[in-house]
Amino acid sequence: MLEADPQITVLAEAENGENAVRFAEECLPDILLLDINLPGMDGFDVAAEIARKNLPVRIVFLTMHEEEALFNEAMDLGAAGYLIKESAVDDIIDAVKKVAAGHIYISSAITSHLINRRRQAENLSVASPGLATLTTAERRILKMIAEHLTSKEIADQLCINYRTVENHRTNICRKLDIHGNNALLRFAVRHKSELL
Repeated sequence: MLEADPQITVLAEAENGENAVRFAEECLPDILLLDINLPGMDGFDVAAEIARKNLPVRIVFLTMHEEEALFNEAMDLGAAGYLIKESAVDDIIDAVKKVAAGHIYISSAITSHLINRRRQAENLSVASPGLATLTTAERRILKMIAEHLTSKEIADQLCINYRTVENHRTNICRKLDIHGNNALLRFAVRHKSELL
């Protein structure tokens, strides 16, 4: 279906996660369609590796999984789309074109997950009003902390100084009134899916 559309060019197909990462690096496609269940590295591992390498590739998960936890994990990894296979025949062309145009595409069967995600984020903002005072950079770093990245790893990925990350961590703790060595990590992990 994708190859038949004159506005879409299929650059490569990968039979496993490792090749998907390699093709993404070599071909730099606008969009990477990923299944969650891949041999070797699964789709989430591939998405995390693409984010770690800072590749300018938008990811659409094409999957049979409708579970909210998996949807949230995909969104936490920065997915631009989540397409359920049972509706893919009808939706795949539209999904690819919308994501290519800079939009997010979610299968209609799971839009309730998106609403729940937004509601949880709003509830977290009420429970932790300091979240509203975080800068964009601080929110990005908080999400990376939730992914168990160290300050050095965050600094490397964002191409900033280690001390800058440490300063951001200090500011986040102050704004959220968080105290203790591992309290920030515990907060970030507990609220990972709500940190939009």
